[in-house]
Amino acid sequence: MIGVLKRKNLGFSRNLHVLFRSVGLTLLAVTTVFTLMAAKAAHPQEKITIGEVEEVILLPWQVRMPARIDTGASQSSIDAQDLKIEDNMAEFRLRKRHGGLRLRLPVIEWQDVLSSEARDRRPVVEMEFCLGPRRIRTKVSLNDRSMVKYPLIIGRDVLRNNFVVDCTQSNCSPPQCPEIPSK
Repeated sequence: MIGVLKRKNLGFSRNLHVLFRSVGLTLLAVTTVFTLMAAKAAHPQEKITIGEVEEVILLPWQVRMPARIDTGASQSSIDAQDLKIEDNMAEFRLRKRHGGLRLRLPVIEWQDVLSSEARDRRPVVEMEFCLGPRRIRTKVSLNDRSMVKYPLIIGRDVLRNNFVVDCTQSNCSPPQCPEIPSK
């Protein structure tokens, strides 16, 4: 009888050993995954150096235009000619020299802007563009920028965590997003 109990206990301890080994391997795997995730978070995507003016491509329309990189602007802004808002949709036209394309996008919010001339309330839409090797989706305010040189302002909302600005350079990071045909 004692021999039978010892054999049963031996089977139990073997099962217990297998269980502990499985739990140990699982804990090791989970710890490894979390360590790799923490390492990736500690080393975020490398920042790209851009100049004070860069060419961007508006997506999905493949429209190329120059953009002024403006660290003083909190949000990006695009030239919106003949802007009309109806049923929470913004309809506007790009400058003729940039194709004159008519765009219709949903207004996602309104932005109050205080400029040197006056207080202004601008519609904000979501747009996607290629700047250097990065494909960026961001909020862009719509404004008549016909009196200024650059139709697009890239603000801190895009620059933060993505780019380093070298104001002594221009056009140093041409748009090179994958799946976009080259010029």
